[in-house]
Amino acid sequence: MEIGVPKEIKDQEFRVGLSPSSVRVLSERGHSVFVETGAGTGAGFTDEDYIQTGAKIVSTQASAWNRELIVKVKEPLEPEYKFLQLGQVLFTYLHLAASRPLTEYLINCGVSAIAYETVETPDGKLPLLTPMSIIAGRLAVQFGARFLERQQGGRGVLLGGVPGVRPGKVVILGGGVVGTEAARMALGIGASVQILDISVERLAYLETLFGFRVELLYSNSLEIEAIVPTADLLIGAVLVLGRRAPILVSRNQVQQMRPGSVIIDVAVDQGGCVETLRSTSHTNPIYIEEGVLHYGVPNMPGAVPWTATQALNNSTLPYVLKLAKDGVKALDMDAALERGLNVHQHRLVHPAVREVFPDLAD
Repeated sequence: MEIGVPKEIKDQEFRVGLSPSSVRVLSERGHSVFVETGAGTGAGFTDEDYIQTGAKIVSTQASAWNRELIVKVKEPLEPEYKFLQLGQVLFTYLHLAASRPLTEYLINCGVSAIAYETVETPDGKLPLLTPMSIIAGRLAVQFGARFLERQQGGRGVLLGGVPGVRPGKVVILGGGVVGTEAARMALGIGASVQILDISVERLAYLETLFGFRVELLYSNSLEIEAIVPTADLLIGAVLVLGRRAPILVSRNQVQQMRPGSVIIDVAVDQGGCVETLRSTSHTNPIYIEEGVLHYGVPNMPGAVPWTATQALNNSTLPYVLKLAKDGVKALDMDAALERGLNVHQHRLVHPAVREVFPDLAD
């Protein structure tokens, strides 16, 4: 099969759909991989690296996109819509619940779109979302610590504190993969950490990981209302598969936070769970609203593309191999891939996304 790897055009998105090592495996299986020139440069992979592993370097977007299977990292942006073709298979992160225009276009153009974030194994695991969630959770604390610095506009809090001065407080909404990794990082630098989650079972599991070093609380509106104003760093880590994230933190609650506190919402690519938060970019990552710094970059792992590309490829390659071998027929042989299908034959097929856009479901 012919596989296209376009260069990402999202602001400072330096990850790439396939690494040279993945290209080597695909080439050895007899597939042809067409990589847009410079696609891997930001992640530390040169065109020559790809040539050495069997790829063909193409000089235009169209040449990379004009293939049976397209492997990307982020959702197509409007300038890329024209490259989508009837019968083409698109394999990438989509987050359609946050973008009606993209959803409509994918339906109309007849592409088969499989979203990394909704590929789900029979036991409920999300193998293609997990590696980026790990990175995003760790980066949330790293970025939060930086923007708390006074020179960045923050309130001048050192999350780890020092002897004689209490540490900063990190409040994490959601105890999934993102929340767990954020807590791990925050504890590592000595911060005070609280996690809120609606699953008692998950909270019990987190206790086995962190013991009494993390305060684990059942999430409800009263608990959130009481805790949010005390946070130096508030991290949104809420995931509702295929759906828009619920708004858990109101504008009024943000107003009660101390000036210079920081909010980082990892759920921004699903709409975000904080009322005052809107999408930003790596170029302009923060803005101040109600006296609080807001960080809403939807492609956080793009900040560490060398690590993130390889971590992503470790998980996506087995599925890419199946799609390259069998095309859409691979969906009939792999339950996880089948669950990842969002749009097929001019129809919106993923149940969760259909609930978000019921008028597009038929």
